[in-house]
Amino acid sequence: MSNAAAAGPVSHGVMHALIALLMTASLTVPVQAGPTLTDSRPCPEITTFTCSYLSVPLDRSGHRPGTLRLRVAVAGNADAPRGVLMVLSGGPGQPGPALVPRISQRLSYLLDDYRMVMIDQRGTGAGAIDCPRLQAEVGSSDVTPPSPQAVRECADLLGADRHHYTTADTVADLDDLRRALGVPRWTLDGVSYGSFVAAQYGLTHPQRVRRMVLDSVVPQNDPDALYLDSLHRAGFVLRSACREQQCGYDPAEELADVVRRYDNGVGVFDLLVIASIVDPKLTGTTFYPVLDLLHRAAQGDPGPLNAAVEELRHGSVTPAAEYSAGLHLATLCADLRSAPWGDSSTPLPERDVAIARALNKIDAGEVWPFEPRTAVEQGIIQGCRHWPVSRPNPRPPHARLTMPVLLINGDRDLSTPVEWAREQAARTPRGRLVVIAGMGHSIQGRNAEGDRTVEGFLKIC
Repeated sequence: MSNAAAAGPVSHGVMHALIALLMTASLTVPVQAGPTLTDSRPCPEITTFTCSYLSVPLDRSGHRPGTLRLRVAVAGNADAPRGVLMVLSGGPGQPGPALVPRISQRLSYLLDDYRMVMIDQRGTGAGAIDCPRLQAEVGSSDVTPPSPQAVRECADLLGADRHHYTTADTVADLDDLRRALGVPRWTLDGVSYGSFVAAQYGLTHPQRVRRMVLDSVVPQNDPDALYLDSLHRAGFVLRSACREQQCGYDPAEELADVVRRYDNGVGVFDLLVIASIVDPKLTGTTFYPVLDLLHRAAQGDPGPLNAAVEELRHGSVTPAAEYSAGLHLATLCADLRSAPWGDSSTPLPERDVAIARALNKIDAGEVWPFEPRTAVEQGIIQGCRHWPVSRPNPRPPHARLTMPVLLINGDRDLSTPVEWAREQAARTPRGRLVVIAGMGHSIQGRNAEGDRTVEGFLKIC
């Protein structure tokens, strides 16, 4: 029996007064408004899109005050027959609306059917985290190792705010955007790190996603921080390109010789990763003629190769608004669970011990033609080993993506190797993996077979 019943009957007068009080209170309690887009105007980059701002809390737990204004670009065709296509850029660190002219051109075959949307994920674009020293040292590279001083300077600049740049925070921002747009469900298309964001959203809000494209796949349980698959796959990539050029030698053997002789494994790996992004076949003059540089170094002339590595590292500084190295590190270090030390809650002294232990466990065959130490000397490990203890990215509530998912990857991608796509496909019940031979990183808009595959998947009845 409840306490109210035990207290005896309540008089009619008291009851009426109580009802009146409750009714008055209900009229004076403010109704929480949903998220909205403000300051709308045509985007200067592309006037067929409207640019607005979405305000989101810095700390969704409410313990720290402050808001972030995230810039959003929305196409004008509000009546698109297949609804909204949310396109997620990569990094982490890339902006959204600034890329709309390029992305809308690459996805032009979809834009009559879908209303395209892009957003500056927190810490990017118009609200980019700017850590000048870190930005100057690594730019947009995953592989270039930053100095401990640059990492600490960036962490000091962010202070306790560093806890609030996880992918889970971005997922919550995206659902605010969905509600602000007034759409019950949408389609997600994520490239590189954007594929990880898309998957995390789908594992958090499965009922809100119609379909999903994961291009250049980062697996949902996060990538191998040691880059073992990419290091080992470099031999396949170089040999494939060599066969096309009929180069007459084994570039994988030459790579193995060069990195051991000249102690430049991380720099060469960085060069190969970027080349697989910019010039997938590694044959043209768009970037660096990598095969020729390695061959000359193997013949005893490492100067041109070393100059290419130095130009890659120090040739120009990428502005934070184009790619935020600070956001990249803050998010990546919080997201990683596969680091040798575990996650970002591990104290720094324990990380050094764990790295040494991990190095001793790497079999040389796992990373050949590189050396095992390249795996622990590259930028992901060297950046996050010095990043202070921070809140790890929480796991989403669901373990499997249940909506139809297209996974698409190049077999020459060294940034997100095809092994990662296969790993994700194996845990995606309604997933379909398409591997594009001869392609590197980022397929859509760069490969006719890839575009036909995406178009068929997203225009299905």
